[in-house]
Parts: sequence; structure tokens; C-alpha cells
Amino acid sequence: MIKGIIFDLDGTLVTSSLDFAMMKAQLGCQREDDLLEFVDSLPSPYMREEAMALIHQHELHDANQCAFIPGAQQAVDTLFDQGFKLAIVTRNFTKAAQIKLQRCNMPIDIIVTRDDAPAKPDPSALQGIAEHWSLPSNECMYVGDYLYDIQAAHNANMMSCLFVQQEMPEYARFADCILSDWSLFSALIEQINVKAIHQLA
Repeated sequence: MIKGIIFDLDGTLVTSSLDFAMMKAQLGCQREDDLLEFVDSLPSPYMREEAMALIHQHELHDANQCAFIPGAQQAVDTLFDQGFKLAIVTRNFTKAAQIKLQRCNMPIDIIVTRDDAPAKPDPSALQGIAEHWSLPSNECMYVGDYLYDIQAAHNANMMSCLFVQQEMPEYARFADCILSDWSLFSALIEQINVKAIHQLA
């Protein structure tokens, strides 16, 4: 049964206008390369600091414009009221993530950013939250909108849920379940848990 739900932030719970292609172009990062890995690979501390400062600038600008994705607020509030354990794991940096949580007044007090743990698809953040909750990983679900989210969930032995608003990406086939409308999420969790109960019976 699912007892703990961990969410990605940008593009999953809240809107994001981050233009990764533009950031990569500004930093000289190839389009197909991971931006954070590119920054880590820069040859000097000064270059890494300057690159990260540019990324922070974009992230803070984005944070101050964010809003809940339609239906996400009600879904989170419903899960909170039902007693589910809730957390957020994001590749964002802490200050921007906190601004987003404050703007949207989320009832979630556990948030892990790339400042706190290795970035997804590394499973460390997800595993740490499950341990904090004293839950086995297979009783947790991770919900996100990108391939890294699916990979992080599977690396942590958690169920993966891919949130897709528009065109279905090729990597959707790797997700355990797919969500296209937040108004359907509570029913999805209930369906998963009812099925688990029947399998145990």
C-alpha cells in the first residue's frame, strides 16, 4: 500500500517557465547534456560559482512567478487531510524552492533540494525520506514530470507516477502509472491501495 507520497516541484505541483535551452546556451552546455553535471565539470571553482550564480538568477525569477498547476492544490490538501505522509524532492536550489512553497502555501514540511542531497536520478533523497518516515520504500510513491523522476523512483525501489499535461513523452512507458489530471490523483492512490489489499487477502 502507498502510505507516503513524494512530489517533484517544477512542472509537477507548480508551474515553471525555466528555459533550460537558453541557460545551456548561455553557459556553453550542449543541449543533450545535464546542466548540473556540466557545471560540476567546469575546470575551476570560479567558473562553477559564476555558472551557478546564473542558474540561481533564472530559478529565483521563475520562483517569484509560480502558481499551483490546476488541481494540484486540492489534491495535496486532500492527501494531507487523509493522513498521507507528504514530501518534496526537487532539483531546484533551496531558496527558490522555499519561495515556491510559500507562494502556494503548501502543507508539506519536508523538502529536499539539490543543496541537501545528490540530484535526481540519484535515489538518496527519496531513500532518506522513506527512512525518516520509517516506511519501506515500496510503500512510497514518487510523482514527477520527467525521466529523471521515474529513474529516481525506480532506483529507490518506489512506485513511479509520471505527470503528463500535454504530449506523451517516449519515456512514459517506464513509469508505473501516468497521471494527466490532478483531480484524478486521489482516486488513483485509492485504486492502488485497494488492489494491494486484495492481493494480501
